[in-house]
Amino acid sequence: MNNSLLASLWQPLPNRRWFAFGVVLAVLLLMGFYTVTNPERLLHTSLLAGADIAGYAFCHRITERSFTIGGRQFPLCARCTGMYLGVMVTFVLLVLAGRWRWAQLPPPKIMILLVGFVGLMGIDGLNSYSHFFPNFPHLYTPQNWLRLLTGLGTGLAMGAFVFPALAQTLWHVQVWQPAIGSWRELVDLMIVTLAAALLIFSNQPAILYVLGLASAAGLVITITALNTMVLLIATRRDARLATWRQALVPLAIGLGLAIIQISLIAYVRYQLTGTWSGFPGLT
Repeated sequence: MNNSLLASLWQPLPNRRWFAFGVVLAVLLLMGFYTVTNPERLLHTSLLAGADIAGYAFCHRITERSFTIGGRQFPLCARCTGMYLGVMVTFVLLVLAGRWRWAQLPPPKIMILLVGFVGLMGIDGLNSYSHFFPNFPHLYTPQNWLRLLTGLGTGLAMGAFVFPALAQTLWHVQVWQPAIGSWRELVDLMIVTLAAALLIFSNQPAILYVLGLASAAGLVITITALNTMVLLIATRRDARLATWRQALVPLAIGLGLAIIQISLIAYVRYQLTGTWSGFPGLT
């Protein structure tokens, strides 16, 4: 097994993986070009409107705790942006590296560190939440960059656990190797996610447009993966699929359920709050 995830990504790729890589790159370039040519479109883009709905269903979307794209609020708050951007990066890199059948969880030492990332986000989240109550003790002043970074760490942990779990549930023939099997591979993922964080801090509308959509896509991917696993286990069809064509149906059903869940939760929340940004009275 190659000790570097990024090295395995850039080895000669089979045709299908080159095709997937080309599609991802083309989409990112088109999105960037779309915003560079006219940043004002960010205020009225249907893609970000759809991403807003996804974020609205599963994120508090408090304006003061979110990044902005040319004055427009991100689909998710800073912490959730980090979480689901981390999931997206993990899934994309592992798929492009050809590890979609790698079904083993990370080694125990790496899992402990990943759980530690989740703990750090929990600490930062509790400290941030305490600021809703001025008389509570506070460890430090919350910052959106801290929310983003702790969210990214949790997103890596989520991706590292959900990706092999999905592989175990989908495939009859599995590669019994950890999708993230060494410290170097974990460092590779951390480098890419930190690069994404730096790009967010660049405050360039075209880059933020792409990353905002990517974070919302990470949310949808997470819910789709969980739905697909529950569906296959409930119907006793888990670990029976041989090809992507066979996997298309349960994945499509999982995606359909995700869209329904997002729509219903967003509808109920709007009926209760009457606002698309945050919760009334909370900053």
